[in-house]
Amino acid sequence: MALTLGMITTDSTDPVPLAAWWAGRFGAEVDDPYGGEFVFVRGGSLPVALAFQKVDDPSPGKNRLHLDLGAPDLDAEVERLVAAGATMVGRRGEEGFSWVTLKDPAGNEFCVAGADEAAAEL
Repeated sequence: MALTLGMITTDSTDPVPLAAWWAGRFGAEVDDPYGGEFVFVRGGSLPVALAFQKVDDPSPGKNRLHLDLGAPDLDAEVERLVAAGATMVGRRGEEGFSWVTLKDPAGNEFCVAGADEAAAEL
């Protein structure tokens, strides 16, 4: 039997606003059937659901799993994300393949590459 990816889940001390922030980035909808304890983000341009689970004490340090996103216009997308509340960590890579690392409002790192560059790496 082969595994399938059901969703990507992030721990959060306050999952509802974090889910809403991510929903806004993907044009997706927030579904909160468990009263803020486990919140889903579905639809929009997401290929799978994102989930945000309430925890009292999130894991310390750098997150070991992160989203790698693609955008047709990298600079415009980074500008849009920062204007929406993301924090720039830095530009990475080299000529031919570069990306930008950012943090969401809860401090979780994620990366954005130009869509053509990201597809070429697959």
